[in-house]
Amino acid sequence: EKRAVTQIGKNGHPDSIYMNAARIFQGIRTEKSTGRILVRYGDNSESPMMAFKDEHSKRVSYELAFNALKYQDLLEEMLIDSKVYPCYSIPDELTSLLVVMLYDLQDRKFQKRKIFAEEELVAEVQEIGYYLYRYKTKLAAALARCRIKYDALSIEYFVPETLSKQEQRTTALPLCFWINTHKISLEDVIRDLEMKGFTKVESVSDFDHYTYAVDQHCQDVLVFPSSLREELLNLDLFADCKLLLQ
Repeated sequence: EKRAVTQIGKNGHPDSIYMNAARIFQGIRTEKSTGRILVRYGDNSESPMMAFKDEHSKRVSYELAFNALKYQDLLEEMLIDSKVYPCYSIPDELTSLLVVMLYDLQDRKFQKRKIFAEEELVAEVQEIGYYLYRYKTKLAAALARCRIKYDALSIEYFVPETLSKQEQRTTALPLCFWINTHKISLEDVIRDLEMKGFTKVESVSDFDHYTYAVDQHCQDVLVFPSSLREELLNLDLFADCKLLLQ
C-alpha cells in the first residue's frame, strides 16, 4: 500500500508548511545593517516549531525557507516597490511568513493556491495569503520592474554569487542514501528498486540515469545520480523512512 505524503506542486502547500517554513526562515534570514533595514522582522524565536506531518513535509518546509533566503533581497524589494509593505494590519512577527508566501506566490506565477481539505487551516496563513493575492497585479509589476532594472532574464540573476556556486557544486554531487536496516534489508531495497526500473552498476563512473551503486566502503549506503533527486524523494522507500538521504 502506497503511503500518502504531502505533494509538492505549483498549487501551493498546506498551511502548516508555510508556518514551519516561516519559522525556519526567521532563523536563517540575512540580517541587514541598521542603515539598510527597510523590512522589519519581529522576534518570534520563542515560538514553538509545529510538528512535521511526515519527512516529505519537513523537506518541503526547509526547501521553501531556503528559497525565500536565496531571493530575500528581491522579495523585500518587491514588497517595498509595490507598496504592499508596510501593512499595519500585519505585525512584524509575521513578516517572515509574508516573505515565504510571496516567494511561493511568484513561483506559482501569481496563480491562486489550492486549499488542502485534509489540512487544518491556520488563520495567519489564510490572512496573508488573501492579502498577497489581492495585490498580485502590483507584486507582479514590481517583479517585472526589478528584472528590467537589473536586466535580469530570470529571477536566478538575484541569487547571491556565493549561494549560486554552492548550489552548482551540490547539484553535481551524487546522492547518498542510508538503508534503514531496522526496517528493510539491502536485498529487499535492491528488489524494490529493480521493480521500479533501476539498474545496479559497479561505480558512479558507470551511472546512466536510472542506475545506482552500493558504496564500496559501506554496504548500507546506496549512491544515485544527482539528476534523480526528486524522483527518489517521492519513492515509498523514502516516505516510509526505509531509505534516508545523507
